[in-house]
Amino acid sequence: MGKKQKKPGKGKEKTERKTAKGEEKRARREARKVDEEDDIDAILRSIQKEEAKKKEVHVEENVPAPSPRSNCSLTINPLKETELILYGGEFYNGSKTFVYGDLYRYDVEKNEWKLVSSPNSPPPRSAHQTVAWKNNIYMFGGEFTSPNQERFHHYKDFWTLDLKTNQWEQILAKGCPSARSGHRMVLYKHKIVLFGGFYDTLREVRYYNDLHVFDLDHFKWEEIKPRPGCLWPSPRSGFQLAVYQDQIYLYGGYFKEVSSDKEKGTVHADMWSLDPRTWEWNKVKKAGMPPGPRAGFSMCVHKKRAVLFGGVVDMEVEGDVIMSMFMNELYGFQLDNHRWYPLELRKDKPAKNKTKEIKRKESTNDVEANIDNEGDEVMEDLEEANEGQPEVHGVSNQLNKSLSITKAGSSKSCDALSDSTAQGAPPEAVKPSGRINACLAVGKDMLYLYGGMMEVKDREITLDDLYSLNLSKLDEWKCIIPASESEWLEVSEDEDEDDDDEADDNENDNEGDASQTDEDEESDEDAAKNVSSAVSLLKGESKTMRRKEKRARIEQIRVILGLSDSQRTPVPGETLKDFYKRTNMYWQMAAYEHTQHTGKELRKDGFDLAETRYKELKPILDELAVLEAEQKAEEEASGSTSSKRDTKKGKQKSAGR
Repeated sequence: MGKKQKKPGKGKEKTERKTAKGEEKRARREARKVDEEDDIDAILRSIQKEEAKKKEVHVEENVPAPSPRSNCSLTINPLKETELILYGGEFYNGSKTFVYGDLYRYDVEKNEWKLVSSPNSPPPRSAHQTVAWKNNIYMFGGEFTSPNQERFHHYKDFWTLDLKTNQWEQILAKGCPSARSGHRMVLYKHKIVLFGGFYDTLREVRYYNDLHVFDLDHFKWEEIKPRPGCLWPSPRSGFQLAVYQDQIYLYGGYFKEVSSDKEKGTVHADMWSLDPRTWEWNKVKKAGMPPGPRAGFSMCVHKKRAVLFGGVVDMEVEGDVIMSMFMNELYGFQLDNHRWYPLELRKDKPAKNKTKEIKRKESTNDVEANIDNEGDEVMEDLEEANEGQPEVHGVSNQLNKSLSITKAGSSKSCDALSDSTAQGAPPEAVKPSGRINACLAVGKDMLYLYGGMMEVKDREITLDDLYSLNLSKLDEWKCIIPASESEWLEVSEDEDEDDDDEADDNENDNEGDASQTDEDEESDEDAAKNVSSAVSLLKGESKTMRRKEKRARIEQIRVILGLSDSQRTPVPGETLKDFYKRTNMYWQMAAYEHTQHTGKELRKDGFDLAETRYKELKPILDELAVLEAEQKAEEEASGSTSSKRDTKKGKQKSAGR
């Protein structure tokens, strides 16, 4: 066989293909180049080098409280129920994101923080999960975000912390779940049960509904796969799990569907139960008075009930405008009979002697006489919150009605006393502000709430306050640590560019107006008419904006207070006596859930709850009635003006024929 002859141009084509391939490789390398602040691998390597320098455990006593953060973990020490273990979390200041890997131990009785530093610690993370068993805390997963939020790294590592020695150790067990954050993890007997979560790197988004179990006796992972035809919850993150006897309950969650042109989020409000003996899921029918759909809420278990706090509800106000309502409601879910109910705080129970009984009746009769004075101060707080002009020097939501940012320089600021206190009026109740991604834990009948995030206008306020509530008494929230000043950096460059663009546009508009004036040669009278028309139009738009703001404010108040629930809301003109007569069964049931009283005592407990709610809402409802009346009057006036304008236009058309 002879040699094959080379076809003309073959070598040239090969060279061109190699050149094109090389250019593609260079382009890909350039695309992969990121800013140093967003190079997560380099950041984590640097952190690992610093960790390698640590040779022994170091505990700093009585240190300042942790900095503001959300998506951290707060765990009760199983060896000491008055000690809280806080780890990790994240903070966003409007410009950059900071992810933490610090470990704090807080002694509730001494009100002291300890900062623990130990060799071989996990890298910083947020949105991870922890559970406590015997003298250890177990942690899985989480995420690390680059400072500019351009890169994300999800963990699949599994760690244990020895609470006696403060030593971390990574558990290298086979078959562990894939990398994720936003999952949930609970302890059932000697097993850790993990479900769901998500994986999001901007380029790729995955939500999970897989179920994994870690056996603490044998240190083995096992994935529980669904049987054909069985019921199974859909993929989600940000849900909550609660364990009671031989059942694990799942509630809520969030799922995001990403397509090429849009993203669609779904907030779940369904409930499931998992039998850990057979690993079978079943849907749970919601009974009683469940909370509305919300995302970012927190939950923990106290005896026979699960306690839910907070979350956010997004509403469309006008067109594409979204208003976010950060909730501070408490709900209870009775785990033995599957009933939901709002957890209303109770007043101090009145004494049974005649003098105090008479005073209680007199105060009941005088509710309407005193309510107007209290209402003025309540609405002042509401107006300050809704105008969105807070001073970010600490956060304490003094009322259940609104978001209020106040100075909190000392623990006394948590008392949230109104100006009327000096005049003898009762002080407003202390309540945490509405928030998402907060930490919730229970130890010795005490509920602890720490940190989280909320929004004020365009600001994300990250919190570091600590509250407690006795779940056996349900009498009052106590502010243990007030919120500190939260840093927020405004980005000014874009605003300056926008201002420059607007200035250029204004100059161009002025030039255009001048040339148009020369060309049209309008008379002074015509110009005056045009100016008058423009002023009238602007006034009309101003009125419309005010009406929109009023509608938004009315809707905001209604959502925050749950005014759509007729069982918890007085109707216009309704007295306290009529309100309780109409809703007494609701309040008695709410009281029975946590007092177990019957007969006369139960009726008194129910009346106390109704009276508290009535006093809380009556001034707000009065203000809403005024706002709605003003809004209706303005809309009618606008409609009348519009009809007159249309009539005038019709007359002008007839005259021009």
